[in-house]
Amino acid sequence: MPAPPDDTAARTRRLILLYGLTAFSTSLSARSLDPILPEIARDLAVSTDRIALLATAFALPYALIQPILGPVGDALGKRRIIVIATILTGLALIACALSPGAGPLFVFRALAGAAAGGVYPLIIATFGDRVPVAQRPVALSQLLAFSIIGQIGGGVLSGLVHGLVGWREIIGLGAVPVLLVAAVLWADLRRDPEPPAGRVDAVAAFRRYGEIVRLPMARRVYASVWAEGLLVFGLLPFLAALMASWGMGGPLEAGLAIGAFGLAGVGYALVSRIMLARLGLPAMMRVAGVLAGLGFAIVALSGGRGAGAAPLLAALPVILGLFLVGMGYFTMHNALQTRVTEVAPKARGSAVALHAFSFFVGQSLGPLLFGGLVTGLGAMVALLACGAAMLALGLVLSRVMRMPARGPAA
Repeated sequence: MPAPPDDTAARTRRLILLYGLTAFSTSLSARSLDPILPEIARDLAVSTDRIALLATAFALPYALIQPILGPVGDALGKRRIIVIATILTGLALIACALSPGAGPLFVFRALAGAAAGGVYPLIIATFGDRVPVAQRPVALSQLLAFSIIGQIGGGVLSGLVHGLVGWREIIGLGAVPVLLVAAVLWADLRRDPEPPAGRVDAVAAFRRYGEIVRLPMARRVYASVWAEGLLVFGLLPFLAALMASWGMGGPLEAGLAIGAFGLAGVGYALVSRIMLARLGLPAMMRVAGVLAGLGFAIVALSGGRGAGAAPLLAALPVILGLFLVGMGYFTMHNALQTRVTEVAPKARGSAVALHAFSFFVGQSLGPLLFGGLVTGLGAMVALLACGAAMLALGLVLSRVMRMPARGPAA
């Protein structure tokens, strides 16, 4: 017998709180290194360009593990895998904090990325299983808000306390909430166990991936999130060094700018219901492209204009620009995240895994692309190119969102 609507709403609120805290804790460390990358580079005696690839070291294993974890989650239970992955993420962060040099730090950062790959994507798939489709966009936007508050906390706190504690302590402290929430997830799993684990069939899993990729909407969504990751996240590892070279301060100001990017995710969560009702998804995608493009342009045009001013005052245009980039990105990303839960309902874990794979492959390549553009053409051209590409992506997605979510093979 179906549960009464109020019971469904209560279960959804509990799901948002439980997995929102999980997303918050595992996101704390996601952007916490960006403001202090120059400090890590100095301490380990390596170049800033090389240490910026820590973002790639996290994102690429996160992406590459997805084709494995998707079918594993479908077969063994998504919530069960989330618990294990959260524990491993916390342990990998502790290992990062204890790394004696750059080489081990890259290795443990890669292991942290692979472990974290079993958390957020499977949470999205769990929401797809347990939250009614009419409530899903708002529920996912609230989940996203938890994740972004974690990123804000990581970036801002890292910038604020870097003079009081070292980068190792910052990473190690980030492991504490991860392990605490893992204990809560373990208790929840004991209270409400998953069904008995099934068998992982690798042949069937790859056949299922082939079926998903043949869906036109799936291909459009995966290409779009790949482009998002590539264009938006290439800047962040270089932001502290760029702002310092522009006379706009150091880790504190960079942390505030990264925090503004994350704050935009919270802002989007607050207005998402109104935007969806008044604009609809196609118009929202056009607005998202304009906001992201404008944000990149503001950052580009502010470069080199901070000389002589107080660092925080000089950094305000970059902080505003990153907020606008964030508003555009989160508006766009939440729509794609919701759409991917609908393209293949019978293989939702695998569909979301391919979504995360595409996004983090793009994100892992972003620093390489942005660094190459800065070296070859300069920071202003690199920023303007990323902004123009995000504007174009928003216009393309305004057409994609008018199409049916899935075809007959879904």
